[in-house]
Parts: sequence; C-alpha cells; structure tokens
Amino acid sequence: MEIKEEYSMEVEKKIQEKWEDEKLYKFMEDEKRPPYIIDTPPPYPTGKMHLGHGLNWTYMDIIARFKRMNGYDVMFPQGWDCHGLPTEVKVEEIHNITKSGVDRQEFRKMCIDLTEENIDKMREQVRSLGISTDWDREYITMTPEYVKKSQTAFLRMQQKGLIYRGKHPVNWCPRCETAIAFAEVEYQERTSKLNYVKFPYAANDGKYLEIATSRPELMAACVGIVVHPEDERYSDVVGKTVRVPLFDQEVTVYPDEDVEKDFGTGVVMVCTFGDKTDVTWVNRHSLEVKKAIDEKGQLTEIAGKYQGLKSEEARKEIIGDLKANDYMIKQEPLEQNVGSCWRCKTPIEIIVGDQWFVNVTKMLEEAEKATNEIKWIPEHMKARLLKWIEDMGWDWCISRQRLFATPIPVWYCKDCGEIIFAKEEDLPIDPTKESPYTCKCGSKNLRAETDVLDTWMDSSITPMVIAGWLEDEEFFKKYYPVQLRPQGHDIIRTWAFYTIVRSLALTGEKPWDEIAVNGMVFGEDGFKMSKSRGNVVAPSEITDKYGADSLRLWASNSTLGKDVPFAWKEVEYGNRFLRKVWNASKFAKMNISDDVIATIKAKMNPKINESEKIEITNPVDLWILSKLNKLVKEVSEDLENYKFNAVADIQKFLWHEFCDNYIELVKHRLYNKEETEEANNERFMAQYTLYNVITECTKMLAPFTPHFSDLVGEIYEIDDLHFTWATLDESFISEENEEMGEMVKNAVASLRRYKSNKGMPLNAELSKVEIYAEEKEFNALNTTKADISGSLKINDLVITMGKPSLEQKISEVTPNKSKIGPEHKQNAGKVMNFIKNANAETIEKILNEGFESEFGMLTKEHIKDVKRAMYANGEEVETVSIDGAVDTIAIIQ
Repeated sequence: MEIKEEYSMEVEKKIQEKWEDEKLYKFMEDEKRPPYIIDTPPPYPTGKMHLGHGLNWTYMDIIARFKRMNGYDVMFPQGWDCHGLPTEVKVEEIHNITKSGVDRQEFRKMCIDLTEENIDKMREQVRSLGISTDWDREYITMTPEYVKKSQTAFLRMQQKGLIYRGKHPVNWCPRCETAIAFAEVEYQERTSKLNYVKFPYAANDGKYLEIATSRPELMAACVGIVVHPEDERYSDVVGKTVRVPLFDQEVTVYPDEDVEKDFGTGVVMVCTFGDKTDVTWVNRHSLEVKKAIDEKGQLTEIAGKYQGLKSEEARKEIIGDLKANDYMIKQEPLEQNVGSCWRCKTPIEIIVGDQWFVNVTKMLEEAEKATNEIKWIPEHMKARLLKWIEDMGWDWCISRQRLFATPIPVWYCKDCGEIIFAKEEDLPIDPTKESPYTCKCGSKNLRAETDVLDTWMDSSITPMVIAGWLEDEEFFKKYYPVQLRPQGHDIIRTWAFYTIVRSLALTGEKPWDEIAVNGMVFGEDGFKMSKSRGNVVAPSEITDKYGADSLRLWASNSTLGKDVPFAWKEVEYGNRFLRKVWNASKFAKMNISDDVIATIKAKMNPKINESEKIEITNPVDLWILSKLNKLVKEVSEDLENYKFNAVADIQKFLWHEFCDNYIELVKHRLYNKEETEEANNERFMAQYTLYNVITECTKMLAPFTPHFSDLVGEIYEIDDLHFTWATLDESFISEENEEMGEMVKNAVASLRRYKSNKGMPLNAELSKVEIYAEEKEFNALNTTKADISGSLKINDLVITMGKPSLEQKISEVTPNKSKIGPEHKQNAGKVMNFIKNANAETIEKILNEGFESEFGMLTKEHIKDVKRAMYANGEEVETVSIDGAVDTIAIIQ
C-alpha cells in the first residue's frame, strides 16, 4: 500500500470509528490471556472534559494499550459518577427554579435529563482522544442497576454493624445545606482576631480566667473549660467553675493534655462544636451537647438575642457587647487555616444532627494493612493515605440533604420509632415514592428517609461493579480484586480510602493490586488552571488544532505523581515530530514495495529455515539495529514501571538517529540501480532495516499515538498492531557496532555541515576527500568507506591511518586603504602593492612587530585582512574535523 497523502489529523475520527465498529478493545474473557482490569475513575458529567481529564485518560490508555500489546486481556471500562450538588445547582439555574419549589420527583427527572445530555457530550470527548475504552462495559451510577448495587452495599454493611444512624457532630456547609465528609473539607488561610476574654469565677466575681478565642459567637454553646494538667499557672483552678460572659451559664474547668500551653493564655473553652478538637473533649469529659448553629449557618435559640444571625454577624455583635460590658481584655491578629466546603468554598460549621455513618474507625487496622499490601506508583503517595488513617478520629458521614442521589432505603415508624430497612429483593427502591413494609409493631404509618447517600458511596464500589459483583458471582470470584486503580492525588483520602474500606467490608479483600497516582495540570502561567485566572485550556482546543496524538504526546512527556505544566510549544513539538516521522515513513515506503514487504515478513517468520533468514552485515544497518533493540528493551522496562516519558527516548531516536542520520546514510544504496548481487544485497539490507525500524517504532508509539501508528501500521502491513508489542532481538545489541556506526554518522554529519557552510547542495559531488585517523577510528571508517562516499557523493575517498602533513600558509593579504591613503598619499599605491606582494615572512613581521620598509614603518594597522589556507604536499586543501573523534580530520581537495 502506498502513502498517497500528507499526514493529517483529519484521519483520527475515521480511525476511531473503525476501532469501535470492529469492537477492537472488547474484554474477551480469554482463558489463554491473563486479565488486566482497570478501575477507571468515573468523572462527574459536567458536559466538558478539562485538561486534567485529558492527562489522566491518556495515562490510563497508555497502560491499557501497552498491556494489551503484551498479551493481556484488558478490561478498560468507562463510568460516570452522576449524583451530586453541582447538577442540582445547574438545574435550578437552567429552569430558574429552586429544588424546594417543585415536586421532588420532577426535580430529579430534570437532573437525570441534564446528566444524560452531559454524558453524551463527554462520551464523544473521551472518544476524540482515542481512548481504547470497552464501551460494552460502560456504567452510569444513576441507573437502576447501579443504584441497586449501592443500596445493597449499604444494607450489607449495616447488617455487619458498620453503618449506623445517630446524633453526631458533622461538618456542615451552610451554603449547600448538607453534611460533608471530613475528607471533603478543604482549608484556606485567613487572618482573624484572637479575642482575650474574661470568664469570671462563679464563686468570686472579682476574679476571672483569661481565655483566648477566635470564635466568641460560640460562647452560648460553651460546656466546659480545659487547661493542661502540667501548666503551673492553673494548678489551682482545675475543678472550679466559671461563668460564661453574656450568656451566664456556669462551666467546670477540666485538665486535658491536648491543650497547647503556649497558645493564647493556655486556657480553652470547649464548645459543641467549634472544631474537631471540641468533639474529642466533649466525648472525653462527657460534656453536654448544645446546638449553637443550625443548618442555615444561623445561631439557634440558645444564643438569646443573637438568634438568627449568621456566624460573622453574630461575632461582630458579641465582640461589641463584650467590649461594652468590660469583658474584652485585648485582641490580636490570628492567621488561621479555616475549613471550607470543597464545592462552594464556604467556611464549614460543625453541627449536631441525625445522620448516617460508616464506622470507619472500626476498620482502620484492616485499611492500613491493605494499604501496605497495595503497590503504590509513585511509592511516596502511600504515606498520604497512611497519615490520613493514623489521624482518623471521626466516622464517615454518608447521608446528604439533597435530592439527586441514591436514596437511602430506610423508613421510620411514626408510632414506635423503629427503623425499617428495605429487603435486597426489592431494590432499587426510593422510600419517598413507595412504602411496601409494615413495622414489627404492626404499624404501616411510616415516614420515608429523605436523605440520600454521599456520592462517594456510589463511586467507592466501582472495582466491585466492573468485576461483576451481584451480577455474575463466578466471574466476580475469578476477576476480583482487579489489577489497577488510576486516580489523582487530590482524592487519595476520599476515593482511594473509601474504596479500600468498602471492599474490605463487603468482600474481605483489597480492591486492587496497584494504584497509580497522577498529578494536576497547571496553566502556562504556573498556576492551577481556573476560569478566574483565565489560564484554562480545553482538550478540544488542542485536538481541533493539532489532533489527539499531539495532545497525548504532551501528556506522555510527564511523570506520574507530579503536577504537569501545560505548554503549547510542547504540543507543537509533538505535531512536528509526527510530521517528521510521517515524511520519513513516506520516503521509506517509496523505496520498499509491497512485494519487498511480503518477502521481509516471510523471512522474519520464526518457522522459516535458518538458511533463508535475513543476515545483516552492513555496519550502518547494524548500528541502527543495535540502537533500536536497546530502545525496545528500555522502553519496555519503563512502561512496565509506568514511566510514560519513555516516549521522549522514542522521539529522540526517530528524529535524530533515524530521520536525520540513518536515512541519509542509506539513500545511496536505495537509489543504486545496479543489478549485481552485491548491490541487490545491500539494497535489501537497507530495505529490511528501514522496515524493521519503522514497524518496531510504530509498535512502541502505538500506546502514545494510536491514530498515527494505526495509519502507518496499515501502510506497512503490521499484523495485529494493537495486540503485538515491539520485538526485542538482543543479538543485535552491540557496543562495537554502535561505536562504528557513530564514527560513520559523525564523519558524514561533519562533511555535510561543510557543504552547508559552503553553500553547496547536499547532493553536490566532492572530487577527493582524505580522512586521517588513528587505528580505532581508521578501522571503523575503512569498514564503512562505501557508505561514507556513497552518502556524500565522494568520487575518491581515501582513509589513511596516522596524521596528515599539513602546513598553514598565507594565501591572500588585503591592505588597509583607509590607513595607507591618508598617511602615504602619492605613494599609497606603491605601499599597497608592496603589502600584496610581500612574502609570508614579511607579512608576519608586519603583523607581529612591525617592518621598516623603504616607505617607512608598516604595522598591522596597514593590513585590513589576512587569509590563510591549509596545504598538503604543496597543494591547497580544506580541512574538516570529524565530530566526536580526536585527531581525526578530513582533507577536501
């Protein structure tokens, strides 16, 4: 097959359609091949892929393609994590409604419609990147099939005592009006005030404890005071009571080793709840629980006249009243890390309410053990999860006060208060739509649970779902745990942790063998991409201009675990690389007919008779084949270890060694029309080597640039390209052959540069070239004499051992007319003639020390220019030093 057109990214779409029509990437359940199942991250379907998705999916696809090419039966599904607040907010915006203002089911239907529309858009965006997804195994977390699995997992964990409901402090977002898990809390720096406040002793109004607090608005919920037991300043106050200013409740002083003696005054008020430490102290000292802030972020009735105020407003008023009533001692600036909602960035509150929890603290030891059993890439990312497990002091709140999510399959008996759980055979079920049960007290008067499950409850069972959990138990036993979880480092403490916990709880096993952690994408300005900074680049911007393979090359030239800066110049370089290799492949195919390809493939058949196998003897061919096989070995090892930037080595080899050097070295053999046995043999060795390099490199490029590789593979008739990795033939790897080849390459490159500097066409003939070299270089150059002379069109090439006899002489002198004219006037012409015709000895004297002539003293100022030339055996010659070789020089006549 001939290459009939220039390389164009327009072919990518056609190639993608061909892959899907052929179901090329379907998981086959092939008993002869080991399975490799990838637990792919299900993105939130916003309708737009961002460049982080492009990076992550390229990483995953490289792994999937590489494993497929190395004999694995790869399952590479695509999922969509549908439920969540952003969809609810978007629906409200699109329809100009509030979710509380319309029917619950109608609102959910609007969310489903929007999500389906967004999935359709993103599905095409995934396809546009050439991702080798098995679309027959797509999963969507809002479908009845998936909801059934989420609800079943909930029920089974509840039956094991790992899920419970109770009053418990939770992180609460007043803006989203929902509980959020601790792992969803982000921290932002802000400058606040540390207020030093008088807390009078209950027994003596004349004395007080000085307490420093950044949140005086929580004083209504103050239920105790703590001091460090070794703080001598307060050894006499432990057990005493003080009055809370403005609110007047009496609270006891307790000793507690968690108090920081050096912060503030060393005296801390315990509120329910200001932060996570308050939760610890309330439980430790069995203190009363008071709810100071409600679900809307407003102070409750216990705050008296401040009831209904938001935290910030209440803080200002309470500080004013503390000052007015002489309770405020002083204020100092305070730098704080304030917990905020990961979605809307609103500062969170900790409130008490009825919520559903996973008892993760019960499973921490198992989770730590599984974390250590899993292979982490890069290894240091494991420490992040181990630290999270070590610091875990709070169960996972899994209930959310939203509408569009998996319903919690629970009802409450209004008569006796019993909790009624759905039966597995009735799942999926929405308690707000149906109530098929009777309480054990006999009542049918049930109240539906309106809370829904945290979206992580859906996505943390993905490895089980893709392995057939609850669908095909034999399949599940055979293929679980799966092999790989790829994900970002920003969700280690959520998705990775929750998945490990759920898998252990439901299967008793770790979810995967390995976890590969990627970084984030940063803009060209060095900051994380964001709309507000204006540094966002969408994948479609890149693919529309340069194609998917150029984007993939940019993504591949990075390292797992590290954040990746985006740069247009790197995308442009990738595109230039593809065109460079395309042109080289096009040139080679013009000189390798389909018949020759058939002959080469026949001779490469492992079953062929030894006497018919190809024998390569040309040093230039052996040089590039050694480098090729060394590259195959290194790239194979790198990809086994998820080092995707191995593609840079492939690019360097193809661009510089193959395109810039090898092809130039073999053109003369391809163009030779002689039909002698020697000429035919040399031509065939060159054709074989070209074919071998192009096809093996096409295979190595296939995980990175699958569209380009598919096209080249079709032209060069590569069988089963997407299922056959590059062949390593270590017999070709030879340092001696590489040294010899480098000598040839450098000699040719040096002489080509000479032609270029002289303004000569590169195919211009050189009548005679003598190369002088020491023994090692001499042997290499002499062996490859035919390739050097052929590639440079040298009529007479002489390779000589030793050093040439060279002499440098002055060949031309130009007098300085502007100096001689004014100084010598009527004798100026004679002086210039004298300088032009002077012998070399006289010119050297003029230049170095001055020369007393009949016209007076002549110095270097009287000479404008001196040209020197090299002479060999009395004949003027030009010389070129050979790159990379000491004392190796070419003499050109």
